[in-house]
Amino acid sequence: MNPNPNPAADAARLAFLLGELRLPTIKYLWPDIAVQSDKNGWPAARFLSALAEHEVADRERRRIERHLLDARLPIGKSLDNFDFNAVPVISKAHITALATGNAWIETGANCLVFGPAGVGKSHLAAAIGRALIEVGYRVLFTRTTDLVQRLQIARQELTLETAITKLDRYHLIILDDISYVTKDQAETSVLFELISRRYEHRSILITANQAFGEWNKIFPDQAMTLAAVDRLVHHATILEMNVESYRRRTAIERKKAPGGPTTRQSPKASS
Repeated sequence: MNPNPNPAADAARLAFLLGELRLPTIKYLWPDIAVQSDKNGWPAARFLSALAEHEVADRERRRIERHLLDARLPIGKSLDNFDFNAVPVISKAHITALATGNAWIETGANCLVFGPAGVGKSHLAAAIGRALIEVGYRVLFTRTTDLVQRLQIARQELTLETAITKLDRYHLIILDDISYVTKDQAETSVLFELISRRYEHRSILITANQAFGEWNKIFPDQAMTLAAVDRLVHHATILEMNVESYRRRTAIERKKAPGGPTTRQSPKASS
């Protein structure tokens, strides 16, 4: 025991050691929790457990924040604000199960979401991605054309293999709007290489306006089209959102509403 206790020096040394150990939450909270521990007569194990629980919880919060930023998800898209009533062909229970990831992410399976423009495909994909991040997976959301362009540049710089390998750190890549990729040999060949590399290894979620029968407009020849589709659907959940466009329906409802865009007001009334 230190015969000459110096609380200030002990506290300063503890702060230094906690910093060295990279325990910022404990470094910040220990004085308040120590007061509570002394007041209530906690045993040492309870005091240490309380500190550790705060550190673990805060570390998880920081991880989620960091991975959400890295994922580049559209802002504000979650399962909580997805209108399942507008898409009755989609089961909320099924989507909730997909959002846990255990049954398909761990085996490198895929998810394919089809439907016309404006039905919420991108929202649903982003919401699933957000939920997966919250349970511990890493996700990347990207427009397919943007990622294809990045991979094309990597091929030109002879670093395509490295670029695709770096994408392996993501348990799930969400390729939004694959139908907008142009039918060009250079573009679709790098897309095909990405699909082939992740086959039965890492998961892909694709949103598309066009069903498989129209994918010959994406890939330059039938053989590549069939090979890509075969790899994507071999272990896949397919969601078809063949309903009226949410954006179109909302626009019509606004026009019908009193004071909507078609309602004219006099200059005096609008001033």
